[in-house]
Amino acid sequence: MTRITLRGRRWPVALLIAALALAIGAVFGTAQTGNAAATDKPSNTTPPTISGTPQTGSQLTASNGTWAGTTPITYTYKWSRCDTNGGSCSDISGATSQTYNLQQVDVGTTLRVNVTATNSDGSANVTSVPTAAITAPATPAPTGCPSGTGVINVTDLSLPAQLTIGGQTVAPGVIGRSSQQINLTIHVTACGGRPVQGAVVYASAVPFNQFSVPAQSPTGADGSVTLAMNQEAGFPAARKQQLLAMFVRASKPGDPALGGVSARRLISFPVDLSK
Repeated sequence: MTRITLRGRRWPVALLIAALALAIGAVFGTAQTGNAAATDKPSNTTPPTISGTPQTGSQLTASNGTWAGTTPITYTYKWSRCDTNGGSCSDISGATSQTYNLQQVDVGTTLRVNVTATNSDGSANVTSVPTAAITAPATPAPTGCPSGTGVINVTDLSLPAQLTIGGQTVAPGVIGRSSQQINLTIHVTACGGRPVQGAVVYASAVPFNQFSVPAQSPTGADGSVTLAMNQEAGFPAARKQQLLAMFVRASKPGDPALGGVSARRLISFPVDLSK
């Protein structure tokens, strides 16, 4: 056996090598085997959600959900159209932003969004739960009124719109025994006070034979028409008459006299038989 003299003593070579290895291990540590540290790619902790009204014309917005992992994390989106139960989904072409504007084609379906999170260590994706079934806005009830503001041509009116008789005046303002002719002005409106042009107006004193019944005449661009009425033998209707009552009707040409958009009203004006 080979020996080495050390500090006056002879030592076996193998024993010295073992002692030297132990000394080096104590200083530098022992070698270890195993895998490298695991990467910290995105991991979803709260799934993405969709907010917004599920109705055509509205905009849906995807939330990212909550993710763990090395920052920064970036997100991309992919929207899909599904059946009413959220299944049988297919990607919507071009729908890759965080928001999506609902279209008519979406009515009756549900939508999901797939969110992909990416960082320097990798990527992962999660799909949201489906929205409620997409609906179309309720169709407003028809008004019978034309769009816009200002004067309405009576031919543009239809049910359920109705003509309105108002703002009536008479000249002279107080009707007397000497009033051989009176001029009745009627103002016709519809759709929230818009003047109506072309409405045919009929007027008659009640009871009859007090003043003549003029021919029906259409309203002008301001919604008004003036009818001349001549005194007849039946006026005054009473010795102490104080009011002259009139039946007035405004209608759309071609409509039934008491139907369609027509309006009917009883009005009255002051009478002073001393005049």
